[in-house]
Amino acid sequence: MPVITNIDDLKRIYRRRVPKMFYDYAETGSWSEQTFRDNSTDFAEIRLRQRVAVDMTNRSTASRMIGGDVAMPVALAPVGLTGMQHADGEIKAARAAETFGVPFTLSTLSICSIEDVAEHTSRPFWLQVYTLTDNDFMQRLFDRARAAGCSAIVITLDLQIGGQRHKDIKNGLSAPPKLTAKSIANMMTKPRWGLGMLGTKRRFFGNVIGHAKGVSDPSSLSSWTEEAFDQALDWDRVRELIRMWGGKVILKGILDAEDAVKALDVGADAIIVSNHGGRQLDGALSAIRALPAILDAVGDRIEVHLDSGIRSGQDVLKALALGAKGTYVGRAFVYGLGAMGEAGVTAALQVIHKELDTTMALCGETRVQNLGRHNLLIPRHFSGDWQG
Repeated sequence: MPVITNIDDLKRIYRRRVPKMFYDYAETGSWSEQTFRDNSTDFAEIRLRQRVAVDMTNRSTASRMIGGDVAMPVALAPVGLTGMQHADGEIKAARAAETFGVPFTLSTLSICSIEDVAEHTSRPFWLQVYTLTDNDFMQRLFDRARAAGCSAIVITLDLQIGGQRHKDIKNGLSAPPKLTAKSIANMMTKPRWGLGMLGTKRRFFGNVIGHAKGVSDPSSLSSWTEEAFDQALDWDRVRELIRMWGGKVILKGILDAEDAVKALDVGADAIIVSNHGGRQLDGALSAIRALPAILDAVGDRIEVHLDSGIRSGQDVLKALALGAKGTYVGRAFVYGLGAMGEAGVTAALQVIHKELDTTMALCGETRVQNLGRHNLLIPRHFSGDWQG
């Protein structure tokens, strides 16, 4: 195994080994990609307060997210088509997360099904769901999740309509992907990836094909995805979905303080401050800039997590110090998965954990629960001096 010291090491290997179509899927934002870039670069504006002559022994990154113990407050975010980044990708990522002791979130638009992941893991995982118009499909999806032992659902609120992602359109990346002579030629230059895909039976959307009405094969999936997403979504519909599930619920895609308060009112257990990794509304604030105002609005009345832009353990620490109780990594674990499969996801988690642990120590803290704004140097008007 090559020496991996940071997430960018994994990204370089990932780029060499995975077809361009799927690399671009992970590395694209909508429109001009301003928000996609800001998600990461805005973390750099926050500086850390170094402290010395502090006892650094007996450190722990252990914490809790929605009532469950975690080795560090970092979950694997839901990423669609993970099984196209590496053969059986969702299974491999879930196993790495389980071994490490962090939550794994399965996307509804995964390649491996709920049942596939449950069969190959022993701890409960979370299921991400979209707000779809088909109540029958949604109820059966919830029933399948309960049968598989899923301990929570993550409802994505910011994908009623898709943001335009130029690279995906040019590459023919859709559900299912549209293969062209150019994309096939590129795939042929990735033998490791190709052999893996030839060796698995899981190449299509396992949670949808054979489960959604009228979707019996990949060719019938396209029309379903075009019609399935609920553009009429409102907070009453969110309440209905929460009632249909009947268990712990995390609402993903909150970027505004008013929406955070509404999420609290409908009875969610947690919210994820997220702009979908910069893949939806380009020009929106980065997640880390939006976080302080949301925390000010809801306080400790609901658990607040952060997704979008995290590429290091220092990013995790900054989010926690601002007040988030949990964080999510998507692209960071996908880099590892595409680079080296399950071992690569483990490597990504190890990198993030070491960076979090070492940075916490140099900031004079021994417990992640003790992190706070006193550990940070935050620019004036970091959250923005906006008029609206």
